[in-house]
Amino acid sequence: MRILPVCAVIGEVLLYFALAFVPPLILALVDQHWMTALSFAGAAALCVAIGAVAHRAFSRADSFVFHRTEALAIVAFTWLTLGVVGGVPYIAAGLSFWDALFETISGLTTTGATVLTDFGAFDRSLFLWRAMTQWFGGLGIIALFIAVLPRLGIAGRQLFFAEASGAPGEALMPQVRHTASRLWILYSGLTLLLFLLLMLAGMSAYDAICHAFTTLSAGGFSPNGSSIAGYHSAAIEWILVPFMIISGTSFTLLYLAMTRGPDALLRDGEFTTYFASAVALSLAVTLVLSGGRIDEESLRLAFFQVTSLMSSTGFASTDYNQWDDSARVILVLAMLIGGCAGSAAGGAKVVRHLIMFKHVRREITRTLHPQAIIPLRYKDRAVDNSVVRAVFNLVVLFVVGYFFVGTYLVVRGADMVTGFSAAIACLGNVGPGFGPTGPMGNFAHFEAIDKVVLTLAMWIGRLEIVTVLALFHTHVWRSIRLR
Repeated sequence: MRILPVCAVIGEVLLYFALAFVPPLILALVDQHWMTALSFAGAAALCVAIGAVAHRAFSRADSFVFHRTEALAIVAFTWLTLGVVGGVPYIAAGLSFWDALFETISGLTTTGATVLTDFGAFDRSLFLWRAMTQWFGGLGIIALFIAVLPRLGIAGRQLFFAEASGAPGEALMPQVRHTASRLWILYSGLTLLLFLLLMLAGMSAYDAICHAFTTLSAGGFSPNGSSIAGYHSAAIEWILVPFMIISGTSFTLLYLAMTRGPDALLRDGEFTTYFASAVALSLAVTLVLSGGRIDEESLRLAFFQVTSLMSSTGFASTDYNQWDDSARVILVLAMLIGGCAGSAAGGAKVVRHLIMFKHVRREITRTLHPQAIIPLRYKDRAVDNSVVRAVFNLVVLFVVGYFFVGTYLVVRGADMVTGFSAAIACLGNVGPGFGPTGPMGNFAHFEAIDKVVLTLAMWIGRLEIVTVLALFHTHVWRSIRLR
């Protein structure tokens, strides 16, 4: 793996990322919060300085050709680098370095876990920045910069698929940069539509744009300390439900549905499983909340919380910590099922669960008929055994990760519910957990070392574990060279 080309691309991403600080900078100037404005200007200047130095570390070639490990390294370390520079405004606002890194990584990975306790102590521009980090992270920062960095040439393909989910899916077109551009146009259009609908429902323009950013990205950061519950609006909650479902749906599939017709959704096994699971779990929670007598409020609260946690958005319309255990365990199931591959959702993705269950069913059939040849099919295509192995590896790694992080937190002093729900919330990029880390709580009570572990969990979970583990393989370390 060549160090200088990796640094050069990360440097070019930083140069473009400096522009992201402009909107919150302008808002800080409008609000006459001069020190906050200075922090955003300083963060932008830091991006430009580091980016310029790193970018000069490589030649001026018109296109780069990366090895697989180099593409993975660019994706992985871009997240961490942007997490550090993106935390500068938080540090200026009074957060420690580790709290700032936690909050920024939580935003970029669209996790939505927060260490903020007093929302009234921070400027509007800082909450806009929180929302923007989630919006950039929703479809993948690397996909964004492939769309705007044409000089990456053919290397864009390696970067796009290093960032994209490894689950089976369909390509929109062979030109990856055009694919990324189309997806970002769709993503931006849906964000604009939600912004307008929230405005019509009574939100201010500022609140509407923040929630539009954090809904389509399946992020869940809200400028209101009580999340969506703080707006006391049934209309807003019902508007957000379908958009949270959309955020957990493959954007590639959404694009195909818009260009080829809605039948594309109905023919997709992953989406139908995802949607049917969301409806079934929501109805189950409704029955628990209403005691068997369905009413609008119970239906709304159930659909909102199930779709929020299943898509890993993490908004809260109520404090579900107060619900019965029978309702809360259904929410845990929604967190574990997750969204679709190619969406902004976190977790192991529905398609992997489908392939895993298909494989288990095939093995049970083989127990009865040892000589039978039973192909495993997905979307009318045979699934290679290497894909099945990869799916099982990833699901197992997520389960092991939940257990490891949860056990660590419990050993460190957290109770079982708090420790293991925090592990699922961070490694699965869901956001809120249960107990003190619940929908009306935060992660501020953890010690600094615990926040570092949870920050790494968010980073590893967003990159779907294998990407990070691959970089620590001995073959990678032995191949490291400067250029």
